[in-house]
Amino acid sequence: MLIEIFISLLQESLRKITHTLAVKNEEISNFVCTLKQSLDNLEANSNRVQEDLQSEFTSLHSVLDEMKETMLTRIKQERASRTYELQSQLSACSKALESSEELLELANQTLCSSETDGFTQAAKDIKDSVTMAPAFRLSLKAKASDNMSHLMVDFSQEREMLQGLKFLPVPATPEIQVSECQVCDNTVAIVWSLPEPDNKIDHYILEHRRTNHEGPPRIREDYPWMVVEGIREMEYTLTGLRFDTRYMTFRVRACNKAVAGEFSEPITLETHAFTFKLDSASAHQNLKVEDLSVEWDSSGGKIQDIRKEKTRTNSPMHSPARSALMSPKRALTARPGRDRFTAESYTVLADTMIDAGQQYWEVRFDKESKAFAVGVALRSLGRFDQLGKSSASWCIHLNNWLQQSLTAKHNNKARTLDCPIPSSIGVFVSYDEGVLSFYNAKTKQLMHTFKTKFQQPVIPAFMVWNGTFSVVTGLQVPSVVQSGQRKNSGTSSSNASLT
Repeated sequence: MLIEIFISLLQESLRKITHTLAVKNEEISNFVCTLKQSLDNLEANSNRVQEDLQSEFTSLHSVLDEMKETMLTRIKQERASRTYELQSQLSACSKALESSEELLELANQTLCSSETDGFTQAAKDIKDSVTMAPAFRLSLKAKASDNMSHLMVDFSQEREMLQGLKFLPVPATPEIQVSECQVCDNTVAIVWSLPEPDNKIDHYILEHRRTNHEGPPRIREDYPWMVVEGIREMEYTLTGLRFDTRYMTFRVRACNKAVAGEFSEPITLETHAFTFKLDSASAHQNLKVEDLSVEWDSSGGKIQDIRKEKTRTNSPMHSPARSALMSPKRALTARPGRDRFTAESYTVLADTMIDAGQQYWEVRFDKESKAFAVGVALRSLGRFDQLGKSSASWCIHLNNWLQQSLTAKHNNKARTLDCPIPSSIGVFVSYDEGVLSFYNAKTKQLMHTFKTKFQQPVIPAFMVWNGTFSVVTGLQVPSVVQSGQRKNSGTSSSNASLT
């Protein structure tokens, strides 16, 4: 018996050692493949940069040849122009000189003649001819200079510059300026700088990814890096984000024409926002629930996938959104005895409670729905209770049955709202201040505010009859909503009768 146990232990030990060796062999095999791939990449990359270098020098030679031809043409044109001027002047001078020599010969012949008859007339003719001789009308200054030194070139600076040609340096590593980065309205503005100016930088690459961990990136992250390329400035703003994790990690690197530098040290910015899903276990049988969207089904044949049902609990305390974005004050107490809503309470709750802080979400609904409501409810809301018809819920209610109306409801009291019916509604909750406000999600115009004191945690609540709606979560409280709340904090509510 002992021998069998001993052999069994040896076998187990051998299996572990064998498994470890197999894992190591696999790692080495993968590393060998990596090295072979690196060798192939090295060959390909070397050929590529060599071809690029040859291309650059060929291009440089082409530029020099083109400049050479242009300058030679300029010299030839200048020489031709001056040659024409000097040759014309030389021809004129030669003709004038020939004419003058003829006159001189005629004058000498006349002076040497012994004949007195006609001397007077001959002397007069010679005198007139000499006076009109071309030699007296010529300029004895050359019309063009033979100096061509103004077309000389000095390539000493260019030669020095060409001799200084080097391979492009790797850009310096940027540094993200955390103090200048901003997170608001579901946007993130990232600002960075370089250790020193670099006019060779062509663009920057920004990478970001969502995470639930503060600090440096971990080896294994649930979310991949998202890449933004071609950034020309040392800042960038990401817009249209949905903050469904607690943080976002950012890193940036600089690129010149040929090479990218090292990534900056990653920074992690908090992106807190209220995130939840709809709790299908709470929904009325006539409501088809899919994460954040609901469709009313008159047949009541809503069938949930068993596997999906097993991954969802009946309590908001265990929701994925809660585990990622818990507030320090949130209680983990489940709503006691909660069953599916029934009868005419076509209601569904969120899977996450609110018991602290300020939260915001939006809901887009079909305005053709026969009835629709959005608001919050206490955990004690009964399974037969309709939103706004008990002291455990507050809501805005759309009635489309006989005449379209929009009302604020609480404790079975209603107040008609004098405002256009929006396509989506923003819901703001300040739990500690006891404020529940509804906004036109597009214009951020305030529609109604409840002021109360929440005695228990509240849960986002929704109702629909003959219609559909979808919820948008992961939203920060918009700046315009925050500023409006501060502005109205000192004023009394006109809806006190409903609170």
